[in-house]
Amino acid sequence: MPHKSTAVHIAAALGTLRPNNYTSRLLHFTLEELRGHSGVTIDVVDPAKLDLALPGQPGAAALQAELVTRINNATAVILATPEYHGSYSSVLKVLIDNMGYPSALAGKPVALIGVASGVIGAVKSLEHLRSVCSHVGAIVLPYPVSVAGVEQLFSPEGQGRLPLVEEQLRNVAIQLLAYLRGRHGLVPFEKEVVPD
Repeated sequence: MPHKSTAVHIAAALGTLRPNNYTSRLLHFTLEELRGHSGVTIDVVDPAKLDLALPGQPGAAALQAELVTRINNATAVILATPEYHGSYSSVLKVLIDNMGYPSALAGKPVALIGVASGVIGAVKSLEHLRSVCSHVGAIVLPYPVSVAGVEQLFSPEGQGRLPLVEEQLRNVAIQLLAYLRGRHGLVPFEKEVVPD
């Protein structure tokens, strides 16, 4: 019988607008792991479902109000981004720039996931993203996941061929929950037992 855990609400922000993108397909494993733990709820911040606007543009005030509310309501945040030209995506930067000042990320535990086509993975984008998150006062957790050669990880039918990467992505969820358990004195998060 799973322990009843203190409620944890995770906001997961996706840094891409591309349909059927690799970033969301990989983030799925982290979210699936989170959903297997009792007392955990998830809010996926999908920019494709938002009216994006740069700060100062029409619509930015409404976007900022929505993002600040959603991030303020989160116990912790996951940021997932593709790597574009050696850095994280402009889409994710728009989301971060609209999280208010001081940022709603301030004081929030943040876990990072980067996805890239190249063989070195998303190392540079994660370095830049960590720097920005630290600058706005987020608590950036160790062990970000950098996924390399993402196109080779999926079959033409879209099926994943990535047991090690999947394990690393699930570990993002496990480490985030472990941090929250230690920080907030929460009882252990246990996976729900699904009967056969």
